[in-house]
Amino acid sequence: MSKRILILSPETFNAAGGIQSMSRTFAHILHEWCQKNSYNLHLYVLNDAANVTSSPYLPPAYFKGFGKNKIWFTLQSIWNGLNAEIVVLSHVNLSFPAVVIRLLRPSCKIWLIAHGTEVWRPLSGWKKTIWEIADRFICVSNFTKDKIITLHHANPAHCTVLNNISDPFIQPPENLRKPIYLLERYGLASTDRVVFTLTRMSVHEKAKGYDQVIRAIGKIRQHFPNLLYILAGPWNKNERERIEQLAASVGLGDNFILVGYIKKEELSDHYLLADVFVLPSKKEGFGIVFTEAMAHGLPIICGNKDGSTDAVCHEGLGTTIDPDDAEALELALRRMLHRSLTAEFRKSIQQEALKHFNKQQYTNTLAKLITNE
Repeated sequence: MSKRILILSPETFNAAGGIQSMSRTFAHILHEWCQKNSYNLHLYVLNDAANVTSSPYLPPAYFKGFGKNKIWFTLQSIWNGLNAEIVVLSHVNLSFPAVVIRLLRPSCKIWLIAHGTEVWRPLSGWKKTIWEIADRFICVSNFTKDKIITLHHANPAHCTVLNNISDPFIQPPENLRKPIYLLERYGLASTDRVVFTLTRMSVHEKAKGYDQVIRAIGKIRQHFPNLLYILAGPWNKNERERIEQLAASVGLGDNFILVGYIKKEELSDHYLLADVFVLPSKKEGFGIVFTEAMAHGLPIICGNKDGSTDAVCHEGLGTTIDPDDAEALELALRRMLHRSLTAEFRKSIQQEALKHFNKQQYTNTLAKLITNE
């Protein structure tokens, strides 16, 4: 009889975002391993609709969306968790069913995935209890691991760092040249320099650092007359207006494009269009966008106050700066833009990134955790 693993997630296929992306990848890779090793995996998602498409990450038979019905999700999670060998929580907010499962079936192993800001602060209630009952804490970065050990007194022996990887269905390109259709769309020559940021934009996302980048581009643009800053990602109306006003106030004009959400089929090409990827954030649990950018041969500038340092292997693959140091950001951008981004240089970045962050290593780490439990 197959052993059972149950993953509980707040949201996986209904929305975009780092945690959702990580949940899709985690479920997909773990399901593949389970199919080869006499395990049966199911994914229960609180906020996903019942009819949302889970393919190609997970066959529909192994996925159940509860359409925000919290009571039914909780009851089903407990009932089916009682028959599982391992229950994986993809977010600390789902601690309650795990606590009940542990009380009713102590032999069931409880895993918690610790991402970032959701566990970087004091917690209460059932969320506080999880630090006492969980058998394994899967931390997406060393920064988050240190946080939960210091703040929540998690047992270091129960903590495993499993760095995020790029979406396994986005294949790293072999041709690293700038796409002609995007050059034409944005009115660029192949020799023009492009700085690229991809992130969510809202009044609650100020720690992402895109304001600092806009100001920095405003100060260095006179040294790079053919420079374009592309800021992409979902926004809300008020934040879009504020960002456009900020860009105008520092004189960006034609040096700046706010493009909003990029369709999945064009995302890879936007990475290829760029010469530098910059996101001086202070709230990244890890930063999947960094691994995506490096897989396309892009040099990285990121902050040194969060999990971003794991994504660039502590400067082995990118440049880290104090995200509050405006001069450091300007200097890093100047250095990057003065350097010629040749095809050979891009290929070396890509190869190093794929050496550190790849599906096989991810699978191997998960397999060791399961077989050693």
